[in-house]
Amino acid sequence: MRLVTKSSKLKLCRTVVRPIVTCASETWVLKETTVQKLLVFERKIFRRIFGPTKENQIWGIKTNKKLDKLIKHKNIVSYIKAQRLNWFGRVQRMPDTRTVKKIFKWNPLTKRSQGRPKY
Repeated sequence: MRLVTKSSKLKLCRTVVRPIVTCASETWVLKETTVQKLLVFERKIFRRIFGPTKENQIWGIKTNKKLDKLIKHKNIVSYIKAQRLNWFGRVQRMPDTRTVKKIFKWNPLTKRSQGRPKY
Protein backbone atom coordinates (compact mmCIF):
# COMPACT_ATOMS: atom_id res chain seq x y z
CA MET A 1 0.00 0.00 0.00
CA ARG A 2 1.36 3.38 -0.98
CA LEU A 3 0.74 6.13 1.54
CA VAL A 4 2.34 9.05 -0.32
CA THR A 5 1.45 10.03 -3.89
CA LYS A 6 4.02 10.51 -6.65
CA SER A 7 3.30 14.24 -6.83
CA SER A 8 3.94 14.57 -3.09
CA LYS A 9 7.19 12.64 -3.42
CA LEU A 10 8.27 14.91 -6.29
CA LYS A 11 7.44 18.03 -4.27
CA LEU A 12 9.41 16.64 -1.34
CA CYS A 13 12.34 15.87 -3.64
CA ARG A 14 12.31 19.36 -5.16
CA THR A 15 11.81 21.25 -1.88
CA VAL A 16 14.00 19.25 0.51
CA VAL A 17 16.49 17.01 -1.27
CA ARG A 18 17.46 19.28 -4.19
CA PRO A 19 18.30 22.37 -2.04
CA ILE A 20 20.38 20.23 0.33
CA VAL A 21 22.35 18.66 -2.54
CA THR A 22 22.88 21.99 -4.33
CA CYS A 23 23.80 24.05 -1.27
CA ALA A 24 26.26 26.81 -2.36
CA SER A 25 26.22 25.43 -5.92
CA GLU A 26 26.43 28.97 -7.30
CA THR A 27 30.17 28.90 -6.64
CA TRP A 28 30.88 25.37 -7.88
CA VAL A 29 33.00 24.62 -10.90
CA LEU A 30 30.80 22.23 -12.87
CA LYS A 31 33.17 19.64 -14.27
CA GLU A 32 31.84 16.82 -16.41
CA THR A 33 32.41 14.24 -13.65
CA THR A 34 30.48 16.37 -11.14
CA VAL A 35 27.62 16.83 -13.61
CA GLN A 36 27.45 13.08 -14.25
CA LYS A 37 27.43 12.27 -10.53
CA LEU A 38 24.65 14.77 -9.89
CA LEU A 39 22.55 13.41 -12.77
CA VAL A 40 23.08 9.80 -11.63
CA PHE A 41 22.03 10.73 -8.08
CA GLU A 42 18.91 12.50 -9.32
CA ARG A 43 17.94 9.67 -11.67
CA LYS A 44 18.33 7.18 -8.84
CA ILE A 45 15.82 9.18 -6.77
CA PHE A 46 13.38 9.53 -9.68
CA ARG A 47 13.57 5.82 -10.49
CA ARG A 48 12.64 5.09 -6.89
CA ILE A 49 9.73 7.58 -7.03
CA PHE A 50 8.27 6.53 -10.40
CA GLY A 51 8.90 2.81 -9.91
CA PRO A 52 9.37 0.05 -12.49
CA THR A 53 7.52 -0.26 -15.81
CA LYS A 54 5.84 -3.32 -17.23
CA GLU A 55 6.23 -3.86 -20.96
CA ASN A 56 5.13 -7.11 -22.64
CA GLN A 57 4.77 -8.90 -19.30
CA ILE A 58 8.38 -7.98 -18.40
CA TRP A 59 9.28 -5.62 -15.57
CA GLY A 60 12.10 -3.15 -16.05
CA ILE A 61 13.41 0.21 -14.90
CA LYS A 62 12.59 3.44 -16.69
CA THR A 63 15.18 4.63 -19.20
CA ASN A 64 16.88 8.00 -18.93
CA LYS A 65 14.79 9.37 -21.80
CA LYS A 66 11.53 8.36 -20.13
CA LEU A 67 12.64 9.92 -16.85
CA ASP A 68 13.63 13.10 -18.68
CA LYS A 69 10.14 13.31 -20.21
CA LEU A 70 8.49 12.72 -16.84
CA ILE A 71 10.41 15.55 -15.17
CA LYS A 72 9.97 17.77 -18.25
CA HIS A 73 13.72 18.31 -18.76
CA LYS A 74 14.06 20.14 -15.41
CA ASN A 75 17.08 18.29 -14.09
CA ILE A 76 19.45 19.27 -11.30
CA VAL A 77 22.10 20.70 -13.65
CA SER A 78 19.66 23.17 -15.21
CA TYR A 79 18.57 24.10 -11.66
CA ILE A 80 22.19 24.83 -10.68
CA LYS A 81 22.72 26.92 -13.81
CA ALA A 82 19.58 28.94 -13.04
CA GLN A 83 20.75 29.46 -9.45
CA ARG A 84 24.13 30.61 -10.72
CA LEU A 85 22.51 33.13 -13.05
CA ASN A 86 20.31 34.35 -10.21
CA TRP A 87 23.38 34.82 -7.97
CA PHE A 88 25.20 36.71 -10.76
CA GLY A 89 22.25 39.11 -11.05
CA ARG A 90 22.28 39.65 -7.30
CA VAL A 91 25.99 40.46 -7.33
CA GLN A 92 25.55 42.86 -10.26
CA ARG A 93 22.86 44.80 -8.38
CA MET A 94 25.02 45.15 -5.23
CA PRO A 95 26.68 48.50 -4.50
CA ASP A 96 30.41 48.71 -5.29
CA THR A 97 31.26 48.97 -1.58
CA ARG A 98 30.18 45.39 -0.83
CA THR A 99 33.01 42.88 -0.33
CA VAL A 100 31.45 40.29 -2.64
CA LYS A 101 31.28 42.82 -5.49
CA LYS A 102 34.90 43.89 -4.87
CA ILE A 103 36.09 40.29 -5.03
CA PHE A 104 34.00 39.65 -8.14
CA LYS A 105 35.53 42.64 -9.94
CA TRP A 106 39.07 41.99 -8.65
CA ASN A 107 41.73 41.45 -11.30
CA PRO A 108 45.03 39.80 -10.28
CA LEU A 109 48.15 41.89 -10.82
CA THR A 110 50.39 39.11 -12.13
CA LYS A 111 49.91 35.92 -14.10
CA ARG A 112 50.64 32.52 -12.66
CA SER A 113 53.55 30.64 -14.15
CA GLN A 114 52.67 27.97 -16.69
CA GLY A 115 52.88 24.30 -15.80
CA ARG A 116 53.10 22.35 -12.59
CA PRO A 117 54.34 24.17 -9.48
CA LYS A 118 58.01 23.39 -8.71
CA TYR A 119 58.43 23.22 -4.95
